[in-house]
Amino acid sequence: MSFDDLLKELQGQKSVQEDPDNISLEKLFNEAFMRKHSSHGSFGEFLIKGNFQVETHEDIDNIPDELFDRHVSRETDFPDWKSMLEQAKSDHAAVK
Repeated sequence: MSFDDLLKELQGQKSVQEDPDNISLEKLFNEAFMRKHSSHGSFGEFLIKGNFQVETHEDIDNIPDELFDRHVSRETDFPDWKSMLEQAKSDHAAVK
């Protein structure tokens, strides 16, 4: 059982299906996605390059939009964070 599953179970939020709005960053921005859309082998490398410390979606939400959009535009083939996130969600849904 993964840590996320354990945490959901402890919080009484365990469900059969994964919440599409609460997919882990590691699953959304997996190695294949990052290699396809950037020069980075992982989402972690991408964040380190921008000096961002991110563990959750909320951490990303706390980064000023302009700052993160600039980093996404510079380090990936996406114009901004919203485009990158939408493509990752679309790719993840297509695999399921």
